[in-house]
Amino acid sequence: MPSWTLTPHLLALRYVWKISRNASSTKTNLLVRVAGQGQQGVGEAAPNVRYGETPELLRQQFAELQAKGLGEVSSLAALDALLATQPVAHALAFALEAALVHWLAACAGQPVWQWLGVPPPAAAVPTAFSLPIMEPGAVAGFVQAQAAARFQLLKIKVNQAEGLDMLREVARALPGHALLVDGNETWPDADSVLQFLEQAAALPGLHLRLLEQPMPAALAADYRYLRPRSAVPLVADESVTDAADFTEIAQQFHGVNVKLMKAGGFRRGMELLRRTRAHGLLPMLGCMVETSIGIAAALQISALADVHDLDGFLIVKDEPFGAVVEREGYLCRAE
Repeated sequence: MPSWTLTPHLLALRYVWKISRNASSTKTNLLVRVAGQGQQGVGEAAPNVRYGETPELLRQQFAELQAKGLGEVSSLAALDALLATQPVAHALAFALEAALVHWLAACAGQPVWQWLGVPPPAAAVPTAFSLPIMEPGAVAGFVQAQAAARFQLLKIKVNQAEGLDMLREVARALPGHALLVDGNETWPDADSVLQFLEQAAALPGLHLRLLEQPMPAALAADYRYLRPRSAVPLVADESVTDAADFTEIAQQFHGVNVKLMKAGGFRRGMELLRRTRAHGLLPMLGCMVETSIGIAAALQISALADVHDLDGFLIVKDEPFGAVVEREGYLCRAE
């Protein structure tokens, strides 16, 4: 039987990571390792406070799994059976499945994408790059310091107070550059979003390509009202975790940002991406603030998405694992 371990890692960030609901300069993620038969697999858990996840909770849940027989798990069927009786946070569920899948693929002598039965990832995958919320006067310096122009798509985190001013400064620094605005549920209703879009459309040099989760996920009626009226395609994030009524989602959004941490596993993430495309929606593959371990896992199924937002490891100061390399806005797995 393989052995299972969980190790927390306190990660310093390169700058304050601020979104509409919180800000942080450090992040504690956890790595799950499974080893045996001369091979090992590693999976990353990036707990998200939006879903009530904390490092302490994940450590407690892992200890409970060990007490319930995690050490006897050596197949996905056995892991599924254990988690059915002992549910855990989605981030931990993903780390467990990712570690096991990497181990099983290594034992089979196959790359993970092949073992999972998905198309091979591109040799180099373009990623969006995110700007956290900041004072508008700091935008131009940040864009220059981060060489942000090398990324084809920039993701701008906004809140109601400074969002429009931030966009004005981004458009001034990089006129015509494709932007994805991420509200993280900051606007209270559809009318306020439409007002923002009208004001944004008047900004010189602004190329707003996508708008991600502008309102709280609970506002389904507002999203149904907003969708046909928005001049910019709407992408769901918080509205889709490991389960979603895609008939309903298709009435609210034009695309879905699938994150493996939210999905709770490779298989559920793959299913969400396929269902997104099957419903005529734009499939996007995203991430949390993660190390290159989590990003490398996402790259394994990246062929299932049309847009990739996998820059989480670029936020980490002195990223410790080096599993992914970024060159001129493209990602590839380190050899």
